[in-house]
Amino acid sequence: MFSGIVQEVATVVSIGGKDVISIEVSFKRANECKIGDSIAINGVCLTVVNINLNYGNVKFEVVPETLRKTNLGMLKVDDSVNLELSLRLSDFVGGHMVQGHVDGVGVIKSINHEGDAWLVAISAPEVILQYLVSKGFVTIDGMSITIIEVSKDHFIVTFIPHTIKVTVVKNYKVGTNVNLEADPIGKHIHHYMEKIRDIRAN
Repeated sequence: MFSGIVQEVATVVSIGGKDVISIEVSFKRANECKIGDSIAINGVCLTVVNINLNYGNVKFEVVPETLRKTNLGMLKVDDSVNLELSLRLSDFVGGHMVQGHVDGVGVIKSINHEGDAWLVAISAPEVILQYLVSKGFVTIDGMSITIIEVSKDHFIVTFIPHTIKVTVVKNYKVGTNVNLEADPIGKHIHHYMEKIRDIRAN
């Protein structure tokens, strides 16, 4: 489980493999990790399979299903990624409940500057948009962000200056692919209401 509060921007140092690929990233808090830990990379929950503390590198394996549903297959060496270590039971949760189970990929549609903040429209598949509500939240590349507005084919959020500065948002441009995870509680409620509707229809 994660909170959607990015702790560090890591750097991709190597990518290998074909079907199941390995991604190795370097970050300052690598010494806090151990084999088997879950870490969110751009909002994707991945398992640590190797650690090289001499260089601060941590390696993960990414299976085909994850590559199909996320932007991890688009990464290149030297790319920056958002990183969050998994929560401990004693941790203060300053964000939202995030599972690290990405629902799909959205695309940055527009970026409008409002002072030092960014107003960003993101196109998304209908299967994700159906779970989004205004003033609810969505996880974008591992960042839990409040939704301003939901339209037929996109939604709008704003990034505050601090978020832009300390995350991969600073690298966003029109056409950037981003990982999206809807509020898991909202998804469960939506599925429950669908089942109730089906029962009543029969």
